[in-house]
Amino acid sequence: MRSSAESQALFEKALQCIPGGVNSPVRAFRAVGGNPFFAVRASGATVWDADDNEYIDYVGTWGPAILGHAPRVVVDAVQKTAEHGTSFGIPNPLEVRMAELVINAVPSVEKVRMCNSGTEATMSAIRLARGFTKRNKIIKFEGCYHGHVDSLLVKAGSGALTLGQPDSAGVPPEFTSQTIVLPFNDVEAVRGAFADHGPDIAGIILEPVPANAGLYLPRDGYLEFLREITAGHESLLVFDEVMTGFRLGLAGAQGRFGITPDLSCFGKVIGGGLPVGAFGGRSEIMDCLAPDGPVYQAGTLSGNPLAMAAGVAVLEALTDGAVYEKIDALAQALSDGLAKAAKVAGVAVQLQRIGSMSCCYFANAPVHNMAEAMQSDRDRFGKYFHGMLEEGVYIAPSQFEAGFVSAAHDEAAIEKTVAAASKVMKSL
Repeated sequence: MRSSAESQALFEKALQCIPGGVNSPVRAFRAVGGNPFFAVRASGATVWDADDNEYIDYVGTWGPAILGHAPRVVVDAVQKTAEHGTSFGIPNPLEVRMAELVINAVPSVEKVRMCNSGTEATMSAIRLARGFTKRNKIIKFEGCYHGHVDSLLVKAGSGALTLGQPDSAGVPPEFTSQTIVLPFNDVEAVRGAFADHGPDIAGIILEPVPANAGLYLPRDGYLEFLREITAGHESLLVFDEVMTGFRLGLAGAQGRFGITPDLSCFGKVIGGGLPVGAFGGRSEIMDCLAPDGPVYQAGTLSGNPLAMAAGVAVLEALTDGAVYEKIDALAQALSDGLAKAAKVAGVAVQLQRIGSMSCCYFANAPVHNMAEAMQSDRDRFGKYFHGMLEEGVYIAPSQFEAGFVSAAHDEAAIEKTVAAASKVMKSL
């Protein structure tokens, strides 16, 4: 049995001064039971808690750690930059370099604006879509989470889904009255929405690969259909690539699927582990932003030099493509190993993967949308989570989150993980 005394003491203190003892709901372990551990350091593919327990990490700070934790190239870049100042509130050269890297990597992006979080990016992109089209309604999909934006926190996913409260208190109905929520992968539902509201729809926002209700993929032709129907109605297609951007390849999911959205939202990887967000797209749309246009958006810490330095270091390390080959192969080996372990144990699972992202649903049939994801066995997942934690493997504390492989993982880590899963699944 692993020691947890220090983490438990910290959690008890946290409960006295932080709502729920955590600064983001899914960290509270409410979906799996028990209390969270407190991390004190991380390196490569490993994290250590306050009791000095060691874990192979597949959360990767929820996606940004594509090179692993504390990679030397990022640490050096942040340290060097910090020596000259941690924030200016004045344009700095690293902002320009970051913009160039994003634009060069993602063909649909001609101009990009930095912000401080994925939530800011999606909020701003929606405002920009409405301002550009002069329309009000937005289509989103069940299970797609776009941050805690009032108008988008409707059948969201991620922490909201984990808590069993897809909608949030404190959001007036008027804020969501312009949001049309549809099931993902349902072509006829989208056609119906445009038939009823076409002239009022500013755009569609979606995760091209939903990864906040676990992980499921778009059906063949679905993204192409969304591109065609939005273009036909002069609406905008907005890809939320906060998770998939620079994770599924330099051009993200849109590069992988060959789709050109009008606007794209980014975060996570482009900050190298520091708070960051960005949104970009065609020049004619982006030029509607202040100070050039009437759509206002601003941020004191936008383009923060430390975040830009970390992000530039990561993106430059990703440009040769070798990292993607490695992490995709490791993720495939992990999924294959887990599938074999489940089969031997006689446990029904659905291993769903794209690139270095994956999800293990405890379910009898493949998952294509949130309704199917909700059919998974969450009690069994909770037992699996705690069993893996006891074996020194940290996966997301929710059935409805994706896992990530980093360039710091290796074959030994995968083998250890599969061995742990084989042991745990036999006890489920």
